[in-house]
Amino acid sequence: MPATRIIFASDFHGSDIVWRKFLNSASMFKADILLMGGDMTSKVMVPIVRRDGFYTTHFKGNERRVSENELDELKREIRKHCYLPYVCSESELDELNKNQDNVEKKFEELEVEMLRDWCSLIPQKVPHTKVIFHPGNDDKFALDDVLKESPGVIFAEESVVEFDGFHEAACCGWSNPTPWNSPRECSEEDLMEKLERTISQLRSVPTSCFCFHVPPYNSIIDRAPKLDRNLRPIYEGGRPTFIPVGSTSVRKVIEKYQPLLGLHGHIHESPGLVKIGRTQCVNPGSEYSEGILKAYLVELENGKVKRLQRLEG
Repeated sequence: MPATRIIFASDFHGSDIVWRKFLNSASMFKADILLMGGDMTSKVMVPIVRRDGFYTTHFKGNERRVSENELDELKREIRKHCYLPYVCSESELDELNKNQDNVEKKFEELEVEMLRDWCSLIPQKVPHTKVIFHPGNDDKFALDDVLKESPGVIFAEESVVEFDGFHEAACCGWSNPTPWNSPRECSEEDLMEKLERTISQLRSVPTSCFCFHVPPYNSIIDRAPKLDRNLRPIYEGGRPTFIPVGSTSVRKVIEKYQPLLGLHGHIHESPGLVKIGRTQCVNPGSEYSEGILKAYLVELENGKVKRLQRLEG
């Protein structure tokens, strides 16, 4: 069986630039599979208010005022900075500000719209490449239906997907608790149940990959800034203090089952590779706000990792 070539990346957080680079990487590296490992959508909504025939917004510290003809360009510019533009009237904005639930509902609608835009590019850009998505802890559940309904997308969450006739991937986007109270986080005990249930669906664990969004605890690829009670980084000696924040459950199942690979994301600041027993675990990291695609090129052949190369561009 010929080698299967995979491009794995994670944590795009609404970056149109990184998403397009990810799709373009398929032809550049002759990939059979694109694997997106979660945390797809943006974290910030930017209102654009209709007022007196013009559109006004506060963006990147400046007030912008554009005409109807310039509106689409403004929206594209906002999207390039990984934010979600929301065009509205002054009364709609007032209603939004009265209730946090309204803000969350509108933000979810914009996230769904953005992901649909992304998925619409797949048949055009990568018609012959298998595209696999699993969500991350930041991704709302409403996004699942978009992925399930999109042509050319394989949705893989708490489930197993085939890379080829020999290699499989067990996928799970949940994380252990974070300071951010994100949609898909749970206790280590509950996460262990999800992981074990997903792994049980594999035909052959030794030739499989564990695509778990959160990296294993205390593994170098899970180090993030230590935060105070106000969620601000703690500095020691003029430098931020870093601590392991990965999942003990993920580490335990990797140590127990020893798959070929662990493909992880979640912690943007800790790209790299570490071995846990026979298992090579990678985290490409993320610099989505800079428009940089960080990924790993993986080649699997006859139950072995033939190639594991870090990509950045």
